[in-house]
Amino acid sequence: MQFVLSATDFTDDGALERRLASREAHLARVRDLAATGGFLGGGAILDAKGKMIGSNAHFDFPTRESFDAWLKDDPYIVNRVWETVTIHEARLFNPAA
Repeated sequence: MQFVLSATDFTDDGALERRLASREAHLARVRDLAATGGFLGGGAILDAKGKMIGSNAHFDFPTRESFDAWLKDDPYIVNRVWETVTIHEARLFNPAA
């Protein structure tokens, strides 16, 4: 099953610092997941000044439950980087198919 995640960051004074402090651990998990085909693409959402204020990503997991189990341990969840997370099941277009 494919999923689209859209997340917005907390806006308190320490929010950007938490994001930057958690970023390498978050990216390492995503890289590991990409190596097994679970991460399909995504990146940071930027404001008008180029500041990271959220994330968007596409994932492929066998079930919503398995995706939720993986996501709950993500550094951006654990370290309170993302304030809101919206997840929808998706069917992504594959231009090579």
